[in-house]
Amino acid sequence: MLAYVLKRLALGILVMLAVSTIVFTLTNVAADPARTIAGEGATAADVEAARVAYGFDRPIPVRYAEWLADVAQGDLGTSYRQRRPVADVVAERLPVTLTLGLAAFILALALALPLGLLAGLRENTWVDRLALVFALVGQAMPTFWFALLGMVVFVVMLGWLPASGSDTWRHFVLPSVVLAYYATPTLMRLTRAGVIEVMKSDYIRTARAKGLRPGKVVLKHAMRNAILPLVSVAAVQLGFMLGGSIVVETIFAMRGLGYLAWESITFSDLPVLQAVVLLIAGIYVLLTLGADILNAWLDPRLRTG
Repeated sequence: MLAYVLKRLALGILVMLAVSTIVFTLTNVAADPARTIAGEGATAADVEAARVAYGFDRPIPVRYAEWLADVAQGDLGTSYRQRRPVADVVAERLPVTLTLGLAAFILALALALPLGLLAGLRENTWVDRLALVFALVGQAMPTFWFALLGMVVFVVMLGWLPASGSDTWRHFVLPSVVLAYYATPTLMRLTRAGVIEVMKSDYIRTARAKGLRPGKVVLKHAMRNAILPLVSVAAVQLGFMLGGSIVVETIFAMRGLGYLAWESITFSDLPVLQAVVLLIAGIYVLLTLGADILNAWLDPRLRTG
């Protein structure tokens, strides 16, 4: 088990190095950091002075190596726009995204698992078809459209929820529902497929032949193997909710990482953008690593794969 974990950890480190290389290169090629620092209305001489002062006249590989060494020591640089450490800027926004992502993830699981289980146990019945329609609508409806529709109904017409911000728990209700509904169809369909496959296996028929109660057969014997493929997908979905909620956070003006990424792109604040992308990549790596370890614990055959 330890060798398996070390192998996955090494793979995660390689992924992080690849992501950091791509992000640093693209952000420095796509925009001129010196012009951003010099500000609007700066002359060519001012831009050149900023380029020399901050070392932007040096080759990108040299700057990348220095940036990577600073990141390894916990120094993410200084925000061009806010003129303060990037780590402080990111730390201020992270709690909002964590709260939103975890709330949406829990809600998505609370919807997907029961619906997928019922649909799998009642294959080709009206329950199954209703669940599939629910999933189809969720996959077909754009996130921004569902968010705007929710705002029209629950903010404008009913007045139950606030339109924007992240000050109280009420501000997280509608964004969490929107984000959860986007992830629910995938988790529900995967749960349904797993239940259908497992319920047709030999050991389930043996358990039924022994006279075990149907509830015990499903919950103790079937669900353990049915959720194996769900673990990895759920980890990816959680990573998306934590790091890819830029559309939802922008629509509801929630000052999280997604909104910070949008601001960084708008104002060419490259150090902040690099830090956000690196943090998102790290979240994905940790979640997939945790999912791999959990899968290996649930199914020992994977440890030798």
